[in-house]
Amino acid sequence: MKDQFDRKIDYMRISVTDRCNLRCQYCMPQGISLEQHDDILSYEEIMHVCKAAVSLGIVRFKITGGEPLVRKGCVDFIASLKELPGVEQVTLTTNGILLPTYLDALVAAGIDGVNVSLDTLDNEQYQKLTGSKQATASQVIESIENCAELGIKTKVNSVLLAQTNESLTKMAALAVELPLSVRFIELMPIGTASVFEGIPMDEALECLQGVWPDLHPDHSKQGNGPARYYASAKLKGRIGFIDAVSHSFCEQCNRVRLTATGRLKLCLCYDDELDVKEMLRNNVSAEELQNAIKASITTKPRAHCFSEPTFITEQSNMNQIGG
Repeated sequence: MKDQFDRKIDYMRISVTDRCNLRCQYCMPQGISLEQHDDILSYEEIMHVCKAAVSLGIVRFKITGGEPLVRKGCVDFIASLKELPGVEQVTLTTNGILLPTYLDALVAAGIDGVNVSLDTLDNEQYQKLTGSKQATASQVIESIENCAELGIKTKVNSVLLAQTNESLTKMAALAVELPLSVRFIELMPIGTASVFEGIPMDEALECLQGVWPDLHPDHSKQGNGPARYYASAKLKGRIGFIDAVSHSFCEQCNRVRLTATGRLKLCLCYDDELDVKEMLRNNVSAEELQNAIKASITTKPRAHCFSEPTFITEQSNMNQIGG
């Protein structure tokens, strides 16, 4: 379907849980409050939303969290969603720690792609950033390599943080030997992340072009989102940038988000949302649900307001929103 600005909305990010097995400083640090079990949508309720979404032309879905794989039954849900008539694509965003346990099942479920979050290749720095004493960057890298070797469309998502600036080129170098995309994401000024220092995309690109002078824009379609990709003759994969703060992509925005607590979000900046959970638990009809989602999407804002933080009304952390 199209919103009031004639943008085609065909992509939904679904958070299946606000829980995670890591405690990344800018996302959900130690001590953060979590939702009660009864406040989280059941998989059956999420599927009702997906059916309504598909009927409106939303046919591409990203499963997120928190960490989606910590929720029991996540892979089975992905398999069911893949089988839903009209669905064209289902992908997963994960921190990669549990991928070795579920990778074969994900392949069997027909997963179309996996995005793995990783901000540093240094094990000590990784544990400091993620608040983990057991997990390491090396484990995550192994999961990334396994995904790529199995032929799964693989992307590495790395937030541009001031404290990881020195590892920028090493992270990008994952695309030298592996046919994957390494994507650098500008820090979103939302929730606990608003107090962290990020790195501008232009500065990061200049640094990488110092290593790969032939790095040039690649306009081939690599995914559903707003990333801008770059290619080099020395890379098997691609380097991408998701730079919503310094280079707005709002004119091409094609997405909505469903939080784990059943809120349909239209834009990361604002807390305007549709309470889908209340509708589902009041036993509304499929037609009523569809009409409500359609009406909500029609009001999707023209643009975010990251450049004017005083206008940001969303105060939730990223684990509560779903990224």
